[in-house]
Amino acid sequence: MASRQALRRAWRRLFAQFTHPTRVVVAAFGSALLVGTLLLSLPVAAESGSRSPLVSALFTAASALCVTGLAVVDTASHWSAFGELVILALIQLGGFGVMTLASLFGLLISGRMRMRSRLYTQAETKSVGPGTARRVVVGVVRTSLIFEACTAAVLTVRFATGYGEPWGRATYLGVFHAVSAFNNAGFALWPDSLVRFAGDAWVCLPVAIAVIAGGLGFPVLWELRRQWRTPRRWSLHTKITLAVSGLLLVLGMVVVTAAEWSNQATLGALSVPGRLLAGFFQAVMPRTAGFNSVDIAGMHHETWLSLDLLMFVGGGSAGTAGGIKVTTFALLAFVIWAELRGEPRVNVLRRRLPDDIQRQALTIALLGVAVVMITTWVLLVLTPFPFERVVFEVVSAFATVGLSTGITADLPTAGHVMLTVLMFIGRLGPLTLGAALALRSRPRRYELPEERPIVG
Repeated sequence: MASRQALRRAWRRLFAQFTHPTRVVVAAFGSALLVGTLLLSLPVAAESGSRSPLVSALFTAASALCVTGLAVVDTASHWSAFGELVILALIQLGGFGVMTLASLFGLLISGRMRMRSRLYTQAETKSVGPGTARRVVVGVVRTSLIFEACTAAVLTVRFATGYGEPWGRATYLGVFHAVSAFNNAGFALWPDSLVRFAGDAWVCLPVAIAVIAGGLGFPVLWELRRQWRTPRRWSLHTKITLAVSGLLLVLGMVVVTAAEWSNQATLGALSVPGRLLAGFFQAVMPRTAGFNSVDIAGMHHETWLSLDLLMFVGGGSAGTAGGIKVTTFALLAFVIWAELRGEPRVNVLRRRLPDDIQRQALTIALLGVAVVMITTWVLLVLTPFPFERVVFEVVSAFATVGLSTGITADLPTAGHVMLTVLMFIGRLGPLTLGAALALRSRPRRYELPEERPIVG
């Protein structure tokens, strides 16, 4: 009897290891990546009717599923209608999956910690029940479809009436770019992305608004819809996300516009209203969608560095954006400010930040820096490209942005594989790592003697 019970306990532990939420997420996305790669490698997926190289299919599938937008081949000319629909399905699946899983992780973590879940409801959430999970999934799907439908409607009318596209083709273009925008994917059906529409507010603004909405995250959108008239009742997460996102957007627009104002390769060739529109558009895209309305390769190096920083920070949690997330960035800033002021606790907007949240933010940020540095070093060894172009490409892949200085297709096969892995890590890394750290939190039954090493 004792041996039978021990065997059951061993099987339960083994089952728990394989069904841990973070492992299930990685397995699910890995399976979707495999299916997408197989579909894109079929002859019917290519415009030429022949099989695409396996690395190209893998890279494109990963870029679509991880809603990145980097491409080794031109999307419109290389892939057939079937291939484009596979890419569109992967983008939608990736966006749905990340928003849903991140929202469910938020409920799971809040239930595990016995905290008040103010992201979704003002009631106490002790566990994640089937009804709660169902409401989250339905809410994510409904929110996504509403934003995508509105954006697609505006773009469809503009393409049909302003550019003479047949209504069927205009609808297809509108839907594709609306889905790509809200999910922060950055895939476009023109070789120059959206450069041809740089001065067209009816194209650029709907795309930018969809990118911003998707990048804020479902919890923020849900709370804004329910309590947009009472900001004082917003959760700390919503306040931080909106404030930091708005600040980075304004700073990004000022820096990009000022740096590129007279650059004839980018903003300099546009009218004054066109420069302001393009500056705003390019400040939105690092948050993290890979559309561009000006030539990224023609930008000054200081602009590239500014975009590197914006891409690395990314957008909001439980959204379609990548990066380490604005909340992680803000929490680290609050920790630094409290330390500079000599305060024993980190307080934000009349709330105290738990120590474990501070450690999680620091862990995610430093691991992100380490991944970017290691990948950059390896690519510098493998390729002849200069440092500023390589680090831009690496940060873009890690933050699942999709902006490029034009070297993606020229990288060797090993470089494409590395960026594929990096996109996968960048898409799931902060989400699964944050959830794993929170779910593994457990109290200690003893404390060791304290000793302070020299710092600085």
